[in-house]
Amino acid sequence: MALSTQRDSAFLPSPHQSAPQPNHDVFLSFRGEDTRLSFVSHLYHELQLRGIKTFKDDPKLGRGTPISSELFNAIEESRLAIVILSPNYASSSWCLDELTKILQCMKSKSTVLPVFYHVDPSDVRKQTGSFACAFAEHEERSREDVEGVKCWRAALTEVASLSGFDSKNECERKLIENIVEWVLMKVHRKFKLLDSRELVGMKFIREHIRLLLAHPTDDVRFGGPTEAQGGAVASPLAGKSHGCVGFVPLLSSVLKRYYQGASR
Repeated sequence: MALSTQRDSAFLPSPHQSAPQPNHDVFLSFRGEDTRLSFVSHLYHELQLRGIKTFKDDPKLGRGTPISSELFNAIEESRLAIVILSPNYASSSWCLDELTKILQCMKSKSTVLPVFYHVDPSDVRKQTGSFACAFAEHEERSREDVEGVKCWRAALTEVASLSGFDSKNECERKLIENIVEWVLMKVHRKFKLLDSRELVGMKFIREHIRLLLAHPTDDVRFGGPTEAQGGAVASPLAGKSHGCVGFVPLLSSVLKRYYQGASR
């Protein structure tokens, strides 16, 4: 029972510790031998490509040894967790410890996404099929840690009851796209678009536009953010320009004058 007590104490934060600040958008939990060089590799690439800070454990970390504090810290410092439930996931005590920690840390279960990768969700929920074989071995090796094995079973039952994605009848490319879109939806909710008055340099830009448009001219002028600045600048700039100098009506007026001149 000492092992169970040690595991439980590792999962529970000290009452004197404050909640850690998110340092990662996503924590990936997966069975390396099943998915590291295939599905997880492609998923991680797409997440990074979208600017999503993702924690993926170092393959050099020693499997078979007690889960490291580094991984516990990474789970605590992550906004979301994606759990790739593959055929051999439950054979790893490390993965099961990760899963237990994830469910304890993520108070809102809408921040945990199970992905049933080549497994039936009912096998995960009921620990049947390959999961039954894995737990037969765990129970044989951990006769003195019955409570710990029960915690693992409960964690699998809980995660399998959450809404997630199933790889059955779905190509991997589409599956990865769906996962990335889910993450983007969750992550983007954390950001609030600032009023343009709060954006550095916006006052100068608005005043510069005022000066350019203040004097009548026969020139046709176009102004706006560059592609690199994107919508975060375009929306407040267009909104303020419209409110201050009538940007949209003015553009219409300029185009009208241009065509009138061309028809003379």
